Amino acid sequence: MPPRLFRSLCFVPGNNPRFIEKAKSLRADIVCFDLEDSVPDVQKGEARQMIRQALRDRGSYAAGAVYVRTNSPASGLIPSDLGEVVRRGIDGVVIPKLDNKVQLRRIVKTLEDLERRRRLGPVGVMPSIESAEGVVKAYEIASSGGSSRHSRIDCVIFGVFDLLADMGIEYTAQSDAARYARARVALDARAAGVPAIDGIWQDLKDAKGLERDCALGRSLGFAGKSVIHPDQIDTVHRVFHPTRSEVDWARKVADAYVKSAEKGRGATSVEGRMIDEVHYKQARAVLDLATDATG
Repeated sequence: MPPRLFRSLCFVPGNNPRFIEKAKSLRADIVCFDLEDSVPDVQKGEARQMIRQALRDRGSYAAGAVYVRTNSPASGLIPSDLGEVVRRGIDGVVIPKLDNKVQLRRIVKTLEDLERRRRLGPVGVMPSIESAEGVVKAYEIASSGGSSRHSRIDCVIFGVFDLLADMGIEYTAQSDAARYARARVALDARAAGVPAIDGIWQDLKDAKGLERDCALGRSLGFAGKSVIHPDQIDTVHRVFHPTRSEVDWARKVADAYVKSAEKGRGATSVEGRMIDEVHYKQARAVLDLATDATG
């Protein structure tokens, strides 16, 4: 089953026993054990074994969902990664630097083989868009993770730093260089019917910057944000949670529309503003998020 909430995805280095143990108490919506950037090549095998043991202890984790970030398709390491970590206790995998649906289909085929042999339920997939090609093909990636049984794309993740490197652009905290790509990934994910998670905020000392970046991400349509330190989780959850005024307004809209529909009418008004089915659906989404976040 996909996560209920996508406000926070916290990366945990898969080669660090202390961090893996600490992850048990993280209140992130999604804990993601990492086999990619945080793990040197010589420690990949050891990290796979540590993560495999962590999945055996799945019941002790507070997070709503547990994922594993594999290495990239270009690395050639994904078959080894999946062979070790696709076990009971895993909810899904994050695939970094995914550029196109051909790569995705190969990964889905490997997952299907492992699920069949190990008698597992469907393993979710979160493609991470981190290149110019990936941005251009974000919609086809988000909408092509299906098989004959189901679609397994749980959400799409935006990765800003590798994208800027691919574009030959230097990163600065105030840079707008990736604004178009950032907005497009969120838009294409929504068009494909899946949530999108925004990229990380790198400066752990700049809490105000994190809050501003979260607000921007939310304004672009992201459902949440990737985080690299537990101290970032509370801020992310606060920004990506509906405010009291938003919940109150959504409740008024939903109630008014339901009453109007019961009388055989569609559109109605609330405090002088026209309300129709689109507004009702938006209101229900706000109310559902507020309920899930506190439930």
